[in-house]
Amino acid sequence: MKRSLGVCYYPEHWPEEIWALDAQQMVETGLTWVRIGEFAWSRLEPQPGQFDWGWLDRAIATLGTAGLKVILGTPTATPPRWMLDKYPDMLARNSAGEVRKFGSRRHYCFSHAAYRDEARRITRLMAERYGAHPSIAAWQTDNEYDCHDTAISYSAHAKHAFQDWCAQRYQSPQALNAAWGNVFWSMEYDSFDQLDLPNQTVTEPNPSHVLAFRRFSSDQVVLFNRVQCDEIRKYSDRPIIHNFMGRITAFDHYDLGADLDISSWDSYPMGFLLDRVGADETAQAHYLRQGDPDFQAFHHDLYRATSSGRWWVMEQQPGPVNWAPWNPAPLPGMPRLWAWEAFAHGAETVCYFRWRQAPFAQEQMHAGLLRPDRSPAPALAEAAQVAKELAEVPDVGTAKAPVALVFDYDSAYAWESQPQGADFDYFQLVFDCYRALRRAGLSVDVVPKSVDPSAYEITFAPGLLTVPESLQGGLVVAGPRAGSKTEEMTIPDGLGPDITGLSTKVTFVESLPPFAPMTLAGGGAFIKWREALETTDTVILHLEEGAPAAVRNGQMIYIAGWPDAAGWRRILEMLAEQAGLDLMDLPPDLRLRETDSHRFWFNYGPRTVTYQHITLPAAAVHWEANNANRKLWTDGRWARGSKNFPAL
Repeated sequence: MKRSLGVCYYPEHWPEEIWALDAQQMVETGLTWVRIGEFAWSRLEPQPGQFDWGWLDRAIATLGTAGLKVILGTPTATPPRWMLDKYPDMLARNSAGEVRKFGSRRHYCFSHAAYRDEARRITRLMAERYGAHPSIAAWQTDNEYDCHDTAISYSAHAKHAFQDWCAQRYQSPQALNAAWGNVFWSMEYDSFDQLDLPNQTVTEPNPSHVLAFRRFSSDQVVLFNRVQCDEIRKYSDRPIIHNFMGRITAFDHYDLGADLDISSWDSYPMGFLLDRVGADETAQAHYLRQGDPDFQAFHHDLYRATSSGRWWVMEQQPGPVNWAPWNPAPLPGMPRLWAWEAFAHGAETVCYFRWRQAPFAQEQMHAGLLRPDRSPAPALAEAAQVAKELAEVPDVGTAKAPVALVFDYDSAYAWESQPQGADFDYFQLVFDCYRALRRAGLSVDVVPKSVDPSAYEITFAPGLLTVPESLQGGLVVAGPRAGSKTEEMTIPDGLGPDITGLSTKVTFVESLPPFAPMTLAGGGAFIKWREALETTDTVILHLEEGAPAAVRNGQMIYIAGWPDAAGWRRILEMLAEQAGLDLMDLPPDLRLRETDSHRFWFNYGPRTVTYQHITLPAAAVHWEANNANRKLWTDGRWARGSKNFPAL
C-alpha cells in the first residue's frame, strides 16, 4: 500500500473564502488526507434539533474538489453547552468526587446512558448524510479517549452501571465476596445495590474491587465507541479510525480496536518527553528537541497490534506544543524523521497537526504547518520533503519482527491497583524491556498475551498478571510478577508464578527504593523489585549474594526482578545464540527498524553519530535496501555498494 501524508483542519475556525486557498496549498504541499469535524458539534447543531449542515457540506465539497480525501470525525468529544442544560448530570466526577465542568472538552461521563444515546444520534445523522459522499474516505470516532484523564468517572451513573456490571459478572453478592476476599476487614456485601465505587476510602480500597472497576471503566469506553461504529457501518463502507494517545492505560485498546478498521495515535514526541516518558533531567536535556528515541516507536508497534494491523498517525507534532510543562521547538529535520519512523513501523498515513496555528482559545500556542497569519511554519517544508520522497521511494512494506513483547492492559490495571512500591509501573517495566531490545538493534512486535510464541525467536512477557497456558511453543521470558495473581487479584494456590512448565515458587517479594539496587553476579542489577525463589528449575542467573535471579525449565524462563539496562543486556546476550539473534550495541541516540524491503536508521541525538558504515547528522534519517547488494536513496538517485553512506 502506498504511504501518504495528511493534515488536521478546522474549516469552522476560518473565513469560508480562504478554504479553497488552503485546500490548494495542501495539495501543492503533497498532502492527500484532511481530517475535519471532530470538535464542531455546536456549529452543526446550534440548538437541540436545529441543524446547520450547509457549511460542512461546502467544506467537504471544497476539500474534495481540490483532490483531498476527507476523514470525518464525530464531534462527541465536545458536546455543546445546551447539552449540559438538557442533562445536568452528564458530567464526569474525579476520584475526589469533584465535578469536571463545561469550559474545555471531554466533559462527559462514559456511563451516562442518555449522553451515549445523543452520541449515537449525532453519529447516525452524520453517517446518513455523508456515508456515501465521494469525498469522505474515512471516519474518526470521537477524539483521544482518556485525554485529560477522562475515561474513569466516579459519578452516580458510573456507580449504578458498575453495580449492574458486577451483578452480571459475579451473579450473586456471595460469589463477589468470595472472589474479592471481602471477609477481610468485614467488607462483605448483601446486595449489589450496596456496592460503591473504590474512591474516597479511609485507606487503600480492596485491590480486587479496584481491578474490577478498572475493567468496568474500560468496557464503558469500548461500548461508547462501539455504538458509533455500529451507526456508521449502517450507512458507510469507509474505514473507521480512532486516534489513541501515548502512555494511556485507562482502557483496553485491543478491545476497542476490535471495532475499528484502522488504529491511529497522536504522536507528540517532545511533549511526551517532558510529560510522560519519565526521563531524568539529563535525558530530558539531551533529547529536549527530538523526543525520546524509543517512545514513539513503542506506540507505533503497540497500535499496529490493536486492530487488523492497519494503523496511522492521526496527529504528528510539527513544532512547539502548548500542553507540556515546557514547550521547546524541534531540531530542524525532526518532523521529517518522525514521519519516516512511523512509515518504517508500518504506518499507512501520517497526518500533521494542524494546518494553521489557531490565533485564539486554548491551543493558540500550538504550532501548525502554517502560522496564524498563513505564512509557512518550519515544518511545512519538511512535510513537503516527505511527500516528495514518498513519491520517489518504493513502498517500504512491513516485516514481522524476530522478537515479540507482550503488553497487557489488564496487567496495567492490576499493578496500578496494588503497586507495592512507589515506583512500580507496568508501562515502564515493559518499556524498559523494549528499550533494551531496540538498543540491541532488534525490531520488535508488541503483541497481546494471546500471541503464539512459536512465531517468534523470543517472546518477552514482563509483569503479565496471569499467564495463559497458550503462552507456550517457543522461547518465553516472563517475570517479574508474571503469573503472580489470579484473575481476581488474589495470590494463587501454591503461590506464584502460576506458569505452566515452571517448578518455582515466589516465597516473598520486596520493592526496592532507588538508592538500593541488588547487584547481579557478573554485572547488572535488579532495581525497583526483587523476588525470593524456591525452585527446582535450572538457575541461570544469580544475585551477587548467590540467591537465584532467573530460572529456566525448557523453553520457559522466569526473571525474579526488574533488570536495569545492563541486566537486560546480559539476559539478551545469554539467549541470543540459541535464538539465532545477532545483537548490536547501538549508540544511545541511534535506532534502526527492519522492514521487508528496507533498513531504516534514525539519529535521535543532537550531534552526528557514526556506527559501522553509518554516519548520520543530528535529526537525520537514512534508509537502504534490505538485501545483500544494499542500495541507498540519496539526492534523488540510487547508489550501490557504498561503504560510507551519506545521510539523507
